[in-house]
Amino acid sequence: MKKKNLLKSIFLIATLGLLVIGCKEAAPKDYVTIKGKIKNKKSEKLTIQGNNNFSKEILVNDDGSYSDTLKVTDGFHGITDGTQQSVLHLRNGYDFTLNFDANDLKNTVELEGRGAGTNQYMFDKMAYIDELDLMNNIDEIFTLEKPEFDAKMQEILKRNEQLLEEAEDLDPEVKKQEQDANLKMITFFNNNYEVEHSRLMAFKPGTISPKFSFPDVNGKVVSLDDLKGKYVYVDVWATWCAPCKREIPFLKELNAQYKGKDLEIVSLSIDKIDDKEKWLAMVKEENLQGIQLLANQEWNSDFVKDYNIQGIPRFILIDKEGKIVDADAPRPSDPRLIELFNKLEI
Repeated sequence: MKKKNLLKSIFLIATLGLLVIGCKEAAPKDYVTIKGKIKNKKSEKLTIQGNNNFSKEILVNDDGSYSDTLKVTDGFHGITDGTQQSVLHLRNGYDFTLNFDANDLKNTVELEGRGAGTNQYMFDKMAYIDELDLMNNIDEIFTLEKPEFDAKMQEILKRNEQLLEEAEDLDPEVKKQEQDANLKMITFFNNNYEVEHSRLMAFKPGTISPKFSFPDVNGKVVSLDDLKGKYVYVDVWATWCAPCKREIPFLKELNAQYKGKDLEIVSLSIDKIDDKEKWLAMVKEENLQGIQLLANQEWNSDFVKDYNIQGIPRFILIDKEGKIVDADAPRPSDPRLIELFNKLEI
């Protein structure tokens, strides 16, 4: 009996030892392993960027396969193949395969392995965000009347909750972060509805536009009334504004394309009066076209205040009768602007 018990004890100790060893071998590593295959690859590399200036380029083989390890700060990361981009959640210890078609990264992903469930959720969430197109539709949401607005909020809340409920193997921390983020988004809309709704309804299409009357480069005063009979596309900008200056090449193309048509392009600078010479110099150096005006009181100019302009560049489209077409029109670099012009038969 004693010998039998001894053998049994040895067997149990050995078995437990194997279990411990097995657990150690299965323990998550302190880095991320990512691999996969890209169909119709467009680039020789994938780029992943994250917090703390993290950036890693992963080489893609001729057959579309790739594999690499990354030591990351846990959290959300951007991934791009040079033509498309999306979001990954990476945590050291993840070990997953990500396959996709480069012709449609977001909608063709195939994931498996540790971290796959969390990242499948991320792709599903990004697809829904794209569907909502919130950045371009935020004003449309605020212009809804209260019953329709409340219904929209419930729709968004329900869909976000559904995405979380349907997610499999979702990282608990990510789930908590997403629940908090979803709540904050709804709270943001609810808290800002009254102010934004009132502001936007004051500038709804068809209402009479606030007017301007400012001097051009030669000192001649030009007013909105002077331009009746043509559509007026107003660009509110300043020489110190980098995003404004990035639109200059597109504005030039716009001026050339619509020269002689029923469209006046007005660039209204809100530079300080003391910087008038700087403004004039840029107009000359950049060979800026269209009607170039300088506001009289910068941010406190009547036209700027009447439109409640808080940031620039800002673009406004006014019709031939001086009525608002779009108080926050697409930028010259946005293809939707030409679509709008075509719709208006300009």
